[in-house]
Amino acid sequence: MLKKQLAVAVASLLSISSVQAATLYDQEGTKLDVYGRISMGIAGGGPEFDSAGNKVNDGAEFVDVYSRLGFRMSQAITSDLNAFGRLEWRFTGDERNTDQGFNEIRQSYIGLESKQYGTVQAGSFDSFYAQFVSVPFDVYLDRGLLFNSSGLQSRGDSIGYYTPELNGFTTFLQFKHYSERGLGLDEQSDQGDVIATQGGIRYQQGPLKVGFGAVENVVRGGGNGEMLYGLIGAYQITDQFTARLGGETQDNSDTYGGGFNTVGLGGTYTTGPWAFTADYYNVDRDEDEESNAWAAGAYYKISSAFDVFVELADGDAPTVNRDVTLGDLSDNVYWLTGARYLF
Repeated sequence: MLKKQLAVAVASLLSISSVQAATLYDQEGTKLDVYGRISMGIAGGGPEFDSAGNKVNDGAEFVDVYSRLGFRMSQAITSDLNAFGRLEWRFTGDERNTDQGFNEIRQSYIGLESKQYGTVQAGSFDSFYAQFVSVPFDVYLDRGLLFNSSGLQSRGDSIGYYTPELNGFTTFLQFKHYSERGLGLDEQSDQGDVIATQGGIRYQQGPLKVGFGAVENVVRGGGNGEMLYGLIGAYQITDQFTARLGGETQDNSDTYGGGFNTVGLGGTYTTGPWAFTADYYNVDRDEDEESNAWAAGAYYKISSAFDVFVELADGDAPTVNRDVTLGDLSDNVYWLTGARYLF
């Protein structure tokens, strides 16, 4: 019982997507839930220079911390087969935004789920690599995750499949299509139509969770055209402490560079309404300086729907050029504090 209570507390404190939801409709196998969060904070610090070497203002600012609103839908087709859908928007809640309302459609997908045959879905969704591999380190509300995350060769024009869990194992496969349909010659890229593939396997049993994934990190999606590999896991040492360890690697490209090796180590400790996180990363870049980055956070759950937080992150950014260093002397610690209401 204690493990279950702690797991629920950690999920509600640290999850990027709210696990809470209000059921609007639930009749004859058809269900519609609404969920979201309004998250406000004050942030400051971070690098004093941008990637071009220009000095930037890193003073304190009132910020929205990824507020969102979403719907989850499902309908039972048979005793084994369910149809489902999800729609989620992101909005900026800290400033006047009456012209747009929402800034981004973050999730928009439909699919079929079978306990016997697995799940297939299509549309815009978080990368399966993030869901099955890098998720143990995805515990921060803002900065702090240096492994690849939800947008990795995903979000839009994607289709994916993952198997039912069998003896602790789940395998996954996803494709994202970058199309140039309807574009003029002056609008088309050098790569043309591209399909980015990712896949891997996750094992979770008892206190252990570990995932391995490979991603075709194509240039059209912000990659360097080389394969990216990740092996990341977590182990619940006690009811209150979970440790995590992982690594990512990608070869250097002759044209686009971008080769690196990243190793991360961290943990989460919970006690009562409190949760604490700390992580360290070593990033060894093929064509740039090595970084030793860290992040830490503290979260306090005032009620089931309201929590407060503070986060610190030092990315230990590499040198931009010979005159501007983004290392320990000019890379100030980024800080964020605020509160969230989840529903």
